[in-house]
Amino acid sequence: MLKIGQLAKHAGLTVRTLHHYDDIDLLRPSVRTDAGYRLYDRDDAARLQQIQALRQLGMPLADIGHFLAHSGTSALAIVERQLAALQSRIDEATRMHAHLLGLHARLARGEQPELADWLTTLEQMKMYDKYFSKEELANLRIIHDEDCRAEWAALVTEVGNIMAANALPTSLEAKQLGLRWLTMLERDTGGDASLIARLDSMHVNEPAIQESSGITPAMHAYIAEVINEVKLDAWSKYLLPAELERMRRHQRSRGREWFPLFEAIREQFRADPEGNMPESKRVARHKFELFHDMAGDNPETLGRFRAAVENEPVLRVARGLTDDMISWLRAVHQRA
Repeated sequence: MLKIGQLAKHAGLTVRTLHHYDDIDLLRPSVRTDAGYRLYDRDDAARLQQIQALRQLGMPLADIGHFLAHSGTSALAIVERQLAALQSRIDEATRMHAHLLGLHARLARGEQPELADWLTTLEQMKMYDKYFSKEELANLRIIHDEDCRAEWAALVTEVGNIMAANALPTSLEAKQLGLRWLTMLERDTGGDASLIARLDSMHVNEPAIQESSGITPAMHAYIAEVINEVKLDAWSKYLLPAELERMRRHQRSRGREWFPLFEAIREQFRADPEGNMPESKRVARHKFELFHDMAGDNPETLGRFRAAVENEPVLRVARGLTDDMISWLRAVHQRA
């Protein structure tokens, strides 16, 4: 058996941390001697590994005890998740290594990489940890495809031109550009709604990305309004005028809540597959409340809503939720 100091050293923790884990009933030693010493056995070490793994996967300490007690998730499943997360980081490092080798080779030949090459390197360095995994970056053509970057630059210029000409978001010219924007976004992300949500978040929160892409906050807001109009045109084929006006009001007042909510749902879906954590119940309630604000609860309206989504491809771009996530949300919401 291990004394508390020995276990702390192996785990890279402080003795004080293990005392805290004992105090909150997260990790109790199997034996406490008459002299008050804590002694830990193999099962204790295994539980500590699970605790540390769940912390690395982003689960709050306050939720770990409940998760281990009630989720039914085995030690094997937790190790498998940890392996997947570690492999993702290894892949990210490998991809960055390959990109830096390319820059190194060009510099060694006496060449000067273009500004876009340096910006790409900077953006990748920041985005690896903050926004995307290696697999996700592989689906983002705009990061490493020069033709794709040029096409986006041309589209951004066109949007800037019609903004300067004060074209309304409801104009035909604006809607045509908005449809091109959606089509290219679908193409260059492989239709991955989570990627699209995080791209949106990145452009909102990162001034360096705004500057390098030319997509200013004003352009971001404008193109979002244009895309809403494009989608409302599709909705109008199915919804009654009053239903369409309700959706329009929702988009104006609460439309910006959707992308951050998609990301919160994605994170909870990964961190809590069983849907037992309080945060999972919170995001499920938020999603159903937001959907109710947009569509109401009339069964006939909901039927028309589903028909529109099934038949209009433009309504499925950047939808934000996979079928698995939707099933998970329903199960969580029913238990909440």
